[in-house]
This record gives sequence, C-alpha cells and structure tokens, in this order.
Amino acid sequence: MSTINSQQSSVNNQPSTKESWEITTDAGVKEIASLNDEQYRKKMERRKEVQDKRMASAVQEKGLIIVHTGNGKGKTTAALGMVLRSLGHGHKVAIIQFIKGSWEPAEKKVFSLWPEQLEFYAMGEGFTWETQDRDRDIEKAQEAWQKALEYIRNPDYKLVLLDEINVALKLGYLNVEQILDGLEQKPDTNHVILTGRGAPAALIEGADLVTEMTLVKHPFRDQNVKAQAGIEF
Repeated sequence: MSTINSQQSSVNNQPSTKESWEITTDAGVKEIASLNDEQYRKKMERRKEVQDKRMASAVQEKGLIIVHTGNGKGKTTAALGMVLRSLGHGHKVAIIQFIKGSWEPAEKKVFSLWPEQLEFYAMGEGFTWETQDRDRDIEKAQEAWQKALEYIRNPDYKLVLLDEINVALKLGYLNVEQILDGLEQKPDTNHVILTGRGAPAALIEGADLVTEMTLVKHPFRDQNVKAQAGIEF
C-alpha cells in the first residue's frame, strides 16, 4: 500500500537540477538566446547529459497523489487531460464529482465512449449556493467519498479523479484526516487526482505533485460574460 509521506531514495548522487530547469526562467531564456551556434550546441549537450543522468537514476514507477488547486480556471480540465491519457493507455479510470452533480458536463457524454474503461459518478447536488442545505451537502459529500474509496482501493483502476473534493474539504463536508487515511489505502502504482480551490495544507504536504492555478483574468469577473459551452461546461 502507498505511504503518502514516504521519502524517495537518497538523492546525494543525483545530478543538479539547475541546468535542467534554468531554460524555463527569464534569465535562462535570455542566456540561451544570446549564444552563438557553437555555444548553443555545447549548452544543449550539457543539458542532455544532465537530463539523461536524472532519468537513469529516477524511480521507474510510483503511484502519485496529485493536487490541482488555486483560484484560476483549469483545475478539472487539466485533470481530465490525464484521464484521457490513461484511457489512451488502456487503463481503467474512475471519476467521482463532488459538488457539481446537479448539472451534466459535456465531458461525461464524451467519456461514455469508453464504457468498459471508465466509471463516472456525479454525486453532489449542485453548488452550495444552489442547494442551501448544509446537512444534505455533507451527506452527499460523505456518500461520494465512500464511493471514491471503492475505486481508490481497487487495483484495477489505475487513475481515480476526485473532482472538487478540495472544495468539500474547505467547506467542512469532509475532513482532511479521513482523506489522507483513505489515500494510504491505494495500490502503490495507482494514481489519485484531487481538484478544487482551497486544498488544505496537510493534503498539499502529503501530495507528490501539486499545481496551483493562478487567476490573472476571468471573463465573468472582468467582463460579466456567462459560462459558455465548450469552455466552462
């Protein structure tokens, strides 16, 4: 079984990651742009050497706890991209939606094309301002979590997406300790994605991969544009 807080093997002999990542920084991009052809060739040769060493020493396979959080748009969308990748590899996937269950997302129709590989459960009854019933929201969130546990524990399901579970945690419908305990029960090579703004610190600490979506501009907030088919749903 997975141990969320387990550490990777010693990295004392690992090559430095500086050269691997510096090309993505503004300073790194400027430096690369200023090189002549021979300098560029040597720079890329060194970077490839570093990358090859890192890859050679990397763990072959590890089931990941993945968190998509932040106020920006794209948390679920990014997770669904991973779902498509997993389906493309022939893996079984389960999606459990917390909160959003009162509406039918277009992606649910698309994913119906993989009936043998994918299970999709929209188990909430809508956004909290629509339901206006805290006890009912808590009940539905707990039901969704029990359903999620069935797939988290099942070794046949390579990927489980818990959509908007972070919101349920933030609102107190679930507690982070029960989620962390449940995640400990997943098979070692299986992955779980947890989406939604306001991910608690304990979940972020225990996760393997965390991405925070930053809101810069949004058409509803800035231009009063409603959610549109193909973009928000």
